[in-house]
Amino acid sequence: MLNERIKPIVMPKWGLSMSEGKVTGWLKRPGSAISIGDELLEVETDKITNVVEAGETGVLRRVLGEPGTVYPVKALIAVLAEPDVPDDDIDAFISAYAAPASEDDGEAEAGPQYHTAETPAGTLRYAKRGEGGPAVLLVHGFGGDLDNWLFTIDALAENATVYALDLPGHGQSTKQVADPSLTGLSQAVLGFLDTVGVERAHLVGHSMGGAVSMRTALDAPGRVASLSLIASAGLGEQIDHGYIQGFVGATSRRDLKPVLETLFADRGLVSRKLVDDLLKYKRLDGVDDALRALSASLFADGRQTGVLAGQIAAQIADAGLPTLVVWGEEDRVIPAAHASALADTAQVAVIPGAGHMVQMEAAGKVNALLKEHIGKAS
Repeated sequence: MLNERIKPIVMPKWGLSMSEGKVTGWLKRPGSAISIGDELLEVETDKITNVVEAGETGVLRRVLGEPGTVYPVKALIAVLAEPDVPDDDIDAFISAYAAPASEDDGEAEAGPQYHTAETPAGTLRYAKRGEGGPAVLLVHGFGGDLDNWLFTIDALAENATVYALDLPGHGQSTKQVADPSLTGLSQAVLGFLDTVGVERAHLVGHSMGGAVSMRTALDAPGRVASLSLIASAGLGEQIDHGYIQGFVGATSRRDLKPVLETLFADRGLVSRKLVDDLLKYKRLDGVDDALRALSASLFADGRQTGVLAGQIAAQIADAGLPTLVVWGEEDRVIPAAHASALADTAQVAVIPGAGHMVQMEAAGKVNALLKEHIGKAS
């Protein structure tokens, strides 16, 4: 039996499509005392670079993952153990762990990675992770897709059944957007919940998806168990319309890359793969029309047209709707000051060193906030 006091650190799996990751650098040295939540190393995927945080305590006794080297998901890259655990035991642990580390990779591949739902709004692609517990629905922002929840979906699925969908006009869902208003998108969300058989869900919305989630809570309050609003639209009029126009109009890597850099505090997180994937999406039939219709409806004249802060604040006060607001302090798309619109009625967290994609740049902090909020509201 392997020593239970020895704890493996493995290449994580972020998102449904990740099969490997590259160690770009260690943030802790061998011999360091490690606490839960400590940042251990940086890993680069084909989507983005992120930090691996410790889920256990101990001393970093062995580092196996070499910077610049690509490892499959679940490969052993380091070992934690207390100082009194003999080196021979750690060597035995590593030797025994090496074989099974690659054999159980099929666990997440047992079923389809993605599903489609035939809804009144058209065919919508979605992912589903976890079993049991409360239902959680992740709603992305303008021009995004369910991969915006790369670092969120599996973390929340530890205690919930989590759905992430591509809204109409986005990702691999229908490119027809019959009603590009917040009400129309809210109806698409409700139709999706009906189709997958979810009566009541905790809604987590990012950017435009936050405004859609608020509209859904107003349109069908009995269907929404709680709201989590991440860098949300709908809490004030101001928005970087240059970003919206730039995203809609970009037709080349040279055009799109600086636009996407606006989303992150660390502009270096915008990888070539991220830019290329979004260019492929933008070149699909119907996408340009969908994005232009949504932009004209939701961000006319360079302002947000659907400001719901007053209505949501009243619903929170009157109906006790549990609401969490999370923002990146360095958001250049929607000002972090908009978080104060619900400061009197909701839990508000503004995270330093993160931008508009705070759920990706500060995934550990955001996931901890979401888990606690959803847990209390369930």
